[in-house]
Amino acid sequence: MSATAPYAGPSPIRRPVAAAALLAALLSLVFGLLLAGAGPASAHAALTGSDPQDGAVVDTAPKEVTLSFSEAIAVGDDSIRVLDPSGKRADTEAEPRDLSEGSTVRYGVALHSGLPDGTYTVAWQAISADSHPISGAFTFSIGAPSETAVALSSQDVGGGPVGVVYDIARYAAYGGFVLLVGGSAFVLVCWRRGASALPMQRLVVRGWLTLTAATLVMLLLRNPYTGSGKFADAFDLAGLQSVLDTKPGAALVSRLLLLGAAALFIAVLFGTYARREDEREKKDLTFGLAVGGGVVAAGIAATWAMSEHASTGIQASIAMPVDVLHLLAVAAWLGGLASLLVALYRTPDIGSAAVRRFSAVAFGSVVVLAATGIYQSWRQVGSWSALTGTRYGQLLILKVALIAVLLAVAWFSRRWTGRLTDTAVASSGAEEEGAATEPGNAAPAPAPATSAEAPSAAFQASEASGASEASEASEASEASDEDIDPERAAQLARQRAVLTATEKKRVRDADPERSGLRRSVLAEAAVAVVLLAVTTMLTSTEPGRTEEEAAAGATTATAPAAGGPVNLSMPFDTGGENGKGTVRIDIDPGRTGSNDLHVWIDGSDGEPMDVPELKVALTLESKDIGPLPVVPDRLAEGHWTASGVQIPMAGDWKVDVTVRTSDIDQVTIDKNAKIG
Repeated sequence: MSATAPYAGPSPIRRPVAAAALLAALLSLVFGLLLAGAGPASAHAALTGSDPQDGAVVDTAPKEVTLSFSEAIAVGDDSIRVLDPSGKRADTEAEPRDLSEGSTVRYGVALHSGLPDGTYTVAWQAISADSHPISGAFTFSIGAPSETAVALSSQDVGGGPVGVVYDIARYAAYGGFVLLVGGSAFVLVCWRRGASALPMQRLVVRGWLTLTAATLVMLLLRNPYTGSGKFADAFDLAGLQSVLDTKPGAALVSRLLLLGAAALFIAVLFGTYARREDEREKKDLTFGLAVGGGVVAAGIAATWAMSEHASTGIQASIAMPVDVLHLLAVAAWLGGLASLLVALYRTPDIGSAAVRRFSAVAFGSVVVLAATGIYQSWRQVGSWSALTGTRYGQLLILKVALIAVLLAVAWFSRRWTGRLTDTAVASSGAEEEGAATEPGNAAPAPAPATSAEAPSAAFQASEASGASEASEASEASEASDEDIDPERAAQLARQRAVLTATEKKRVRDADPERSGLRRSVLAEAAVAVVLLAVTTMLTSTEPGRTEEEAAAGATTATAPAAGGPVNLSMPFDTGGENGKGTVRIDIDPGRTGSNDLHVWIDGSDGEPMDVPELKVALTLESKDIGPLPVVPDRLAEGHWTASGVQIPMAGDWKVDVTVRTSDIDQVTIDKNAKIG
């Protein structure tokens, strides 16, 4: 025996302890990230204004309360509640009226007549178009502020224990999808003999079970997650029916149906395909499985794309297929990485050809991720200020940093892959099929032993005597096996199989290149676990672009009132006889809410002038609001008026005035005015 101690890898005692410590640290970090983001889920829609405004004091009770949002929402009977100072409902409890116009999303509820003075609370709750629940509350006062007995829950919709469990299920769903799709792709593309390897089968099946269980949990918790926040409501059949009528509910049900097709795919992959020996038939079956599996995988990915951030906002028709490609690339890369890790640690016969093929697949996945990620970042962020000043942008920066770390570790893995040989594997009779089954591929020639491989050879030599003794004992027992019962023979056969597998593992673990690759792949997988947690948090966070737009809208809507009425003077000429004159307009008090509008028309001689028709319209072009028509009534010669003209939010409004002086002579003039 050589005096030099053979390389035997990390200590067998320290390895389980180190692995357990690493796993515990990873789980703590992942659940810490999830719990940090498990508060009220920000969403794509946000409240941008209201009438009355938050904190406003109005002289008389309004007939209704209206809320404006940045994006489309889904509302129910109790989505908007108005409570008087004693806590009783001040609204008529009818379903909110949809007052949306164009791109402006607005809902209102009617109030009872004769409301007393005091402070009123408006509580609202809705579902954003990207499936996330949103809620909030504000107050306004009639006459003067007063004490209020209203005590709203401090827990917003989407939070609490139900929100934590729902977010964990969301993370588990992404993890299951990655293992299911990435593991299957790894077997079909990189290591076809892996279809008969029990560890690979377990990995893919566990991915399917995780995704299925997580989807069921999300479907059951959807009602309490967007509503009461109580676990008991998970089994409310009426609530479950209402969930099925929504876009997120339909997406979850579709995912369950697609998972049924995925179960059939798994059965064929690890059943018929694994047992197929004819290479031509196996090649045809590989193509069929690849096409069918790709369609199912794309369908499952689409259940996210069609119900979350990609389904709303700008360029949704482009964003959804891009999101599907992004999810598939993530699964191929991270799921393949998990498969490679399992193969390196749990199977003795994966060869260098499979590792190199995965390296090529990973490179292609990274290219797709970069292209789709850049587009998604632009779409969801849109500006440098949103990238650095919003929670979504900060999480996106963290995600990019983790990807950079992952690529740096992957560079070391590629170095180990380049030095990897099949010498140890081939010596144990376990060369993987890639070079043997694919036309035009020659099996890699065993590399000659180098000084770096000498410890491995010494280790093999030192183990040879023990293996020989065990073999002799086995042969001796075989000679007497003929006279023993079948049960004992089966037991001896299992012992010999364990002995053979143990010997293969010892030979494999003695290879320094393979050990180095295992360590680098383990580090990649550790980073990937955290990366997946950050990605999950991004899906439940309001995009930076929307957050900035909503903040700008809210700032405009709640800006202090401008001082004094708005006064405008606009000359006009309809082109006909007596068609020249001047329009004078007063808007009082010239702020958001209800206003009185007065219009005077003076002829060219400066005297009051009557016209057959007069129309006024208000447009806030910066927010795509309007034109809001106003038809004033004639009060006196050359004087028209309209009361209760609603200005929904402050801004630079364009005032259009249409004047008709005869049956055929008409002109429209306009002027901008700062209102509110």
